[in-house]
Amino acid sequence: MKSIIKYPMLFLFGGSIYYLLEIIFRGYSFPAMVVCGGLCFIICGTINEKNRCMPLVLQQLIAAAGITAIEFLFGLVLNVWLGLHMWDYSNMPGNVLGQICPQFTALWFFLSALGIFLDDYIRWVFFREEKPHYHLFRKKEERRKRK
Repeated sequence: MKSIIKYPMLFLFGGSIYYLLEIIFRGYSFPAMVVCGGLCFIICGTINEKNRCMPLVLQQLIAAAGITAIEFLFGLVLNVWLGLHMWDYSNMPGNVLGQICPQFTALWFFLSALGIFLDDYIRWVFFREEKPHYHLFRKKEERRKRK
């Protein structure tokens, strides 16, 4: 039963947090951002499911790339194709079609650590999964094995 509710719960939790953060920082948001945020939160949480020893920095890089890709797809559909004009980064240096920019990718890198920690904590407390443990970079033993 727990596995049936785990991903919908994580999705709704992440989407709600994303939505609330937009309201706090922009003063408004859109319902579609709950879906976008839910997908982003699921990405943050599932990166280390197959490899628990993955360094946190690598998890953050993968999460930032995934979040940026999701935002780009949502931007193309909602802003460009449907013309909803939910955001426009055209004035930001390095933007791509006004939908993503390197500055927000950097922000996602740092915020993804919070998403990773929060997801792991929820999985540990509510779903009795493995207790979270982290390291920033490869362990010394792993570096020695590769040489």
